[in-house]
Amino acid sequence: MADPLDDLVAAVMAAPKYANITPALVRRIAAAELAKGRGLKDALKATRNKLHQVGGAYLGGKMDYASWARRLEDAADEDALKAECRAMMKTHASSRERLPHLEEFYAVVFGAMGPVTSVLDVACGLNPLALPWMPPGITYYATDIYTDMTAFCDAFRERLGRAGRVWASDVLGAPPDVAVDAALVLKTLPCLEQVDKEAGSTLLRSLKASRIIVSFPVASLGGRDKGMASNYSTRFEMLAAEESWQVERLDTPGELTYLLNTAAA
Repeated sequence: MADPLDDLVAAVMAAPKYANITPALVRRIAAAELAKGRGLKDALKATRNKLHQVGGAYLGGKMDYASWARRLEDAADEDALKAECRAMMKTHASSRERLPHLEEFYAVVFGAMGPVTSVLDVACGLNPLALPWMPPGITYYATDIYTDMTAFCDAFRERLGRAGRVWASDVLGAPPDVAVDAALVLKTLPCLEQVDKEAGSTLLRSLKASRIIVSFPVASLGGRDKGMASNYSTRFEMLAAEESWQVERLDTPGELTYLLNTAAA
């Protein structure tokens, strides 16, 4: 007898838009939709909507990773490499918003964290392409939901000779089991909370890092200011107080950013 969950997962992943999402996440969301008593058709629509909210909405069309890899390999020098990285980061909404302030952003973030030898970039998107703007000696771990994107980013990490790994995972279903000096959770919590309202606190508690950079968007994907900074700051500072986390607000242009110190709790 066919398993409704298997059928639903297969139906979701048959669409090219969702084919490269890690199956663990598809299965977890699909199971939650079926548990609500939905039929296959309604559960399929609801699962696709959730996956669009957590990932698809941020992508700017087809990502030609094979072509991108060749362009990066052919970059003649560091300036040419950075120019290619910037062009590619424009295709992802989160990294595109940071481009005008890229160098300043990472200078502020790593300056605030103090000396670190390893970082974990959660729901990284195309952030690994910003490695040339990060301190050269760090071991860099990163994870996202897309198998093709993370494979491309891991190859880029290797091209730069950086230690670490980039892989695909469902960070809520299976939190990253890697201990690091610091974690980057950049404009990620609102996205995860589309699936689970408790996702933000659950994720932050699960990370094996004493310092965590948490940032939030200050405008919608359409560029509108909806009072997001005030809303996110209030909610996050309440969560930090409840958890007895020490937080410091950082001065970064274009996004609301905090340094969270869990070791001080």
